[in-house]
Amino acid sequence: MNVETSIGENYHFELHDALLVYQGRGTSFVTRHEVTLSKSAPPVLGPAQQLTVSFIDALVRSVGGNVKAEILPDNVLAKGDRMIAWWTPQRRRAMFYKNSEGKVKHLNGKVFPQPPLVWHVSEGSLRIRALIENKRPTATSKLAVAPFWNLSHNGSVCTGSMRRPESASVAAIASWEQGFYESNFSHSNVGRLTRHKGGFDGLWSALASKRVTFPKDSLIALPETLIQFIQGGRT
Repeated sequence: MNVETSIGENYHFELHDALLVYQGRGTSFVTRHEVTLSKSAPPVLGPAQQLTVSFIDALVRSVGGNVKAEILPDNVLAKGDRMIAWWTPQRRRAMFYKNSEGKVKHLNGKVFPQPPLVWHVSEGSLRIRALIENKRPTATSKLAVAPFWNLSHNGSVCTGSMRRPESASVAAIASWEQGFYESNFSHSNVGRLTRHKGGFDGLWSALASKRVTFPKDSLIALPETLIQFIQGGRT
């Protein structure tokens, strides 16, 4: 068949392979078939072949041929085609609270010290964990629960009113962080977010508008490592 590109050039494409997707209850698989062409008959599919890594790599490179290489800054921990993970050190950020019950409304719009965090974006979804130490983590660094509302047990962010970038690129990192902090923290998805004796309200009330370091002893440590967290998300 002839396909016209946006720059007006004509290319000739010939059917070569076919991929068939089979789906069942909770599972699926794909088979590859070579195609035999005939001028007087419809194309004929050859026997099913196992997908190979080299074939998939070649297909991905072909589909993503226009993806540009990026220079990775020091804060980036891992990067894939549709995934990026990075960390942020301790800092201060404003946070906004809004819910129908009026809970913690006294915290709305205040500036708080933040723990060091690990951010993971994959397929348009954001997950966040806290770090015990304020330094760039390694693959075996243990993580902690990020003490924020709107997060589930695995660190997934319930985006709600959050403005999300469309990509998982280095250039989109600042927009992901801005979208997270400028959205409304509206509810808790897990039972316990902090070891602080005053609980969630006590922790953030004690930190509101204070120029102090986030208390790492208030974090709930997890057995999960950085590599487990990153590999636990789709890439």
